[in-house]
Amino acid sequence: MALKEGAKAPKIELLTDKDEKLTLASLLKAGKNVVVYFYPKSDTPGCTTEACEFRDQHSAFARTDTVVLGISPDPVKAQAKFQAKFALPFTLLADPDHAAAEAYGVWVEKSMYGKKYMGVERTTFLIGPDGKIRKIWPKVKPAGHAAEVLAALAT
Repeated sequence: MALKEGAKAPKIELLTDKDEKLTLASLLKAGKNVVVYFYPKSDTPGCTTEACEFRDQHSAFARTDTVVLGISPDPVKAQAKFQAKFALPFTLLADPDHAAAEAYGVWVEKSMYGKKYMGVERTTFLIGPDGKIRKIWPKVKPAGHAAEVLAALAT
């Protein structure tokens, strides 16, 4: 079942790039908006573009009381390396067993060069402090995406 805008966001409880447990509930209790963006693999061209755009807009997100979280199936060590390499000022979460990706409906069958495999469909969710999904961006194109999310926060 696909998630819809207005639905309650599924729980997230994953390890961060600093190997610490983080829960979505803890951010919501603090009254924050949360941008959860799922991406396929750390340190690949599209994922780097997307992460760097969120990095470059970080202060604008902070001004709207919004926390940005990036989630991929990469292990903690890969997330930490990606975070450090590009000086990302937000938290990356490791989802190696793709539990969060499955809960959010973004773990899907993909195809490359005729070969089918399971992977993350690049998708972003804007979750309000009430824990409800305010907006969903499916099949995200990385370039310009952070600006789209910021614009939605302004409405």
